[in-house]
Amino acid sequence: FNQFYVEKNAKRMLKANPANRLLKHLSHCALVYFCPAARNYFMNRWEAPLPTSPSCNSRCVGCISYQPKDHWITSTQNRITFIPTPEEIAEIAVEHLNTAPNPVVSFGQGCEGEPLLVWETLRDAIKLIRTKTHKGIINLNTNASKPEAIEELCKAGLQSIRVSMNSVQEQHYLKYYNPTNYTFADLMESMRIAKKYKIWISINYFVFPGYTDEAGEVAALKKLISEFDISMIQWRNFNIDPEWYSEIVPLPADTHPIGIKNLVDQIQKEFPKLYHGYFNPGEEIINRYLK
Repeated sequence: FNQFYVEKNAKRMLKANPANRLLKHLSHCALVYFCPAARNYFMNRWEAPLPTSPSCNSRCVGCISYQPKDHWITSTQNRITFIPTPEEIAEIAVEHLNTAPNPVVSFGQGCEGEPLLVWETLRDAIKLIRTKTHKGIINLNTNASKPEAIEELCKAGLQSIRVSMNSVQEQHYLKYYNPTNYTFADLMESMRIAKKYKIWISINYFVFPGYTDEAGEVAALKKLISEFDISMIQWRNFNIDPEWYSEIVPLPADTHPIGIKNLVDQIQKEFPKLYHGYFNPGEEIINRYLK
């Protein structure tokens, strides 16, 4: 990252578009929090963020964007405080999709809640974006809690979805996510709908040694990949205090972890078409792997 270039571009773009609230929010993320996604946007490359939702229907342990004031930990960044208009979103997205190399624009960021809570805004923004450009990939990072919203977004032109999961086993998922007004079955139905529309399906998979490679979890992961034709696993270090997490999501004493490397090796061998990585891919990879 070239922070001088980020600052220079942020100032130039803010001067050219002073009324766009989303642009102001992203400049704060890039210049104060040094957010990599926001800095990518101002460097005009790769994946650009489109935060939209001030609220969330999960209560994740250690949430990075919201903690009550009396909690003993502090969120790492503040959530967006407004819902951008479809026009504000499109103004950010269209230019990036038209000019950046390997462009992706993504709803669902660390500086917001759950974007499906404002899915109508997302739907209208996607439609507006696609009236102006057909370039690049429109992606949604989500808890996949609203299957009916996923269907509407797919109809509007959503091309990629990334579902965040600490575990593919319901009992472990619920203890970490503490869902409000949605169920684990809703996630499964959302992925079933995404599969129906043949869009790119990624799992944002929080890797925790001893849990992720435990025999029951491994079996459940393989079943999920097969059932929903998962396109990609984004293997991601679970950034949480291990003792705290072990208290909240206790494992039985007789578990049998196989080791993270062995897990990855098994998945690669049994699912050779599955893509492995860390970032949401652009058109080149998606078009090659979805054929």
